[in-house]
Amino acid sequence: MQMRAISAGSSLRAGGAVLAPVVLLAFVTWACGSSEATTPRSPPIASRLDSLPDNAVKRTPADDVYPPVLHATEFAEPVPLPGPINTAGLEDSPFIAPDGRLYFFFTPSAAVPPEQQLFDGVTGIYVAAQAQAGWQEPQRVVLQDPGKLALDGCADVLNDVLWFCSAREGWSGIGWFTASLRDGEWTDWQSAAQHLPPDGPVGELHFTSDEQTLYFHSDRTDGAGGEDLWRSDRDAGGTWLPAVNVAQVNTSADEGWPWLTPDGGELWFTRQYMGSPAIFRAQRTENGWSEPEMIVERFAGEPTLDAQGNLYFVHHYFRDGVMLEADLYVARRR
Repeated sequence: MQMRAISAGSSLRAGGAVLAPVVLLAFVTWACGSSEATTPRSPPIASRLDSLPDNAVKRTPADDVYPPVLHATEFAEPVPLPGPINTAGLEDSPFIAPDGRLYFFFTPSAAVPPEQQLFDGVTGIYVAAQAQAGWQEPQRVVLQDPGKLALDGCADVLNDVLWFCSAREGWSGIGWFTASLRDGEWTDWQSAAQHLPPDGPVGELHFTSDEQTLYFHSDRTDGAGGEDLWRSDRDAGGTWLPAVNVAQVNTSADEGWPWLTPDGGELWFTRQYMGSPAIFRAQRTENGWSEPEMIVERFAGEPTLDAQGNLYFVHHYFRDGVMLEADLYVARRR
C-alpha cells in the first residue's frame, strides 16, 4: 500500500506520504535537468540496513497497538516474516511470483517524502528467494538506466514479464511499465500503456494466469463509490474490452489491490473496514463471485498466496494516528 499508481490523474503513495503527480512530475523534471539545474547522477545502490534512520526502532507484535486479527480457521495466526526480509524500515506491497520468489517495496522511513526517496539509492522494488534455511537476502530490482531517475513499485509478475508502476525521468505522471526476464535479470523496461484497457484509469492490477482477463482497482465513475474492483477481458483479436465493475464484491468503501489464485477460483483483495485496511476473499460460483468474507482485519492489506496456499500481506504499525513502520506477514495454511 506504500506505492500506488493509477494512470493520469492519480497519486503516488510512498513512505506514508502522497505526492500529486503534477508535483512529482515538476520535481522529476527539475531533477532530470533543466536550463537552471544540473542533471544529477543516479544514486548508488545502498544497503537497506545502512539506509535506516539512526532513530529507527524495529517494531514487533509485542508493542503493536493494533495487531492484525485473523478470522479464518484454515490459517494459523499471522506472524511477521523474519530477517532478512523485515527491517526497521517499511517493507510493503508483497507479491509471490509463480516461481515462489517474493517481491516487495521498501523505503527506509515513513517520514521521508517521495521526492527524497527518489534520490536515496535504496527505495524501490526488491526480490528474495526462499531456500531450505529460510529467505535469502533481498536484492534490489533495478529498472532504470544508469544516470536516470525512477521511483518504482507495485510489482506483479506473469510469464517472465514484470509489471510495475513508476514515476520516472522522461515520462509524464505515473504509469505502468513492463520489464522482461533475460538471463536472470529484468531488462527491456518500457511503457505498458498500449497493453492496458484504454477506457479509463488502471490502478494496481493482476492478470489471470491465461492473460485473458485483467482485474484492477480504479476510482472511475459508475462504480459503487471510491475505489472499486474492475475487470476487462480480451476479445478474440486480443483487444481489451471496456472495463466492467465487479459489482458482487464492491461496496461504498474502497476496494482494491486484487490477487487471484492461479485456477481463478478465489479473488483476494483489500477493503477499508472500520477505519483501516482489511483482507477479504470471494469464491467463484456459477453466478460470479460469492459474498466476500473477511480473512484478516486491522491494518492488513495487499494479499498474495504461495503455491502451498500460505497467505502473505503487509501490516502497518500505527500509534496515535501516525504510521511508524510496515512489515510483511504470513499466515500459514493449516
